[in-house]
Amino acid sequence: MALIDLLIEVAGKENVILNEDMSKHCSFKTGGNVDYFITPENPKALMEVVTILKENGIPFVVIGKGSNLLVRDKGIRGAVIHIGRHFADIEVNGTEITVGAGATLSQAAAVAMENGLAGFEFAAGIPGSFGGAVFMNAGAYGGEIKHVLTEATVLTCDMKVQVLSANKLELGYRTSRIAMDGYIVLGGKINLRYGSKEEIKALIADFNERRREKQPLNYASAGSTFKRPEGYFAGKLIEDSGLKGYTVGGAMVSQKHAGFVVNTGCATTGDILGVIGHCKDVVKQKYGIDLQCEVRILGEE
Repeated sequence: MALIDLLIEVAGKENVILNEDMSKHCSFKTGGNVDYFITPENPKALMEVVTILKENGIPFVVIGKGSNLLVRDKGIRGAVIHIGRHFADIEVNGTEITVGAGATLSQAAAVAMENGLAGFEFAAGIPGSFGGAVFMNAGAYGGEIKHVLTEATVLTCDMKVQVLSANKLELGYRTSRIAMDGYIVLGGKINLRYGSKEEIKALIADFNERRREKQPLNYASAGSTFKRPEGYFAGKLIEDSGLKGYTVGGAMVSQKHAGFVVNTGCATTGDILGVIGHCKDVVKQKYGIDLQCEVRILGEE
């Protein structure tokens, strides 16, 4: 049986797309095509898809909402497995919320608010999935996933579903054991505290207003482009280097916040990488600091 037929058999015809445009699945809205784009409907289908790809020597990557992703213009050879709407269940039990990997952080934050649970407000405006947030220990406004996560359910490289306590995940600054070991997040549990629904709502509104004031939300981007160098702020280093507004093609260092590289509407991934590379070179030359990308870059050189 042909590879495509095997994939369709286990994932469903509507869930397997050939030669899919990855710009549809990344918040930067750039990137080439991927050979196979697969959206499994449940953990069993996911395991079967991964097994088929491995047995046929097909490389694959796993993505969520693509909000921290940059795909090169030549695309991705192999497969992209999308953990999305089929893994988006959210369940509340007291102060504990079980969240599927495909649920958005905004959805989880809204459920927490409606149930009067505080401590997840920081995540309400992060435009990513819960699985992606656990994968990279996402955070904002002083909060991080590691502050609330109690456990994660993952699919290991040997096709075992394991529940790992948060203290075994090595959650650090934009990293985790999940990322290092190649696990696939299926879901997890967060533990919050009871609070005032109105106060929770007000704090989320305050964080969202700060984002609108300080971040270039009118342009496509992947949020903060660079990790924060120890003892510094990437945006300030870039701004102090005179790079606000620096452009390559349709990509630009945001005039509003120099920590963001944005797509002004017609950028290619090559343009974005050109801006990123120039910022790294100039900051290294002026300050001796190596800027590291926070954005995950995939695809053919």
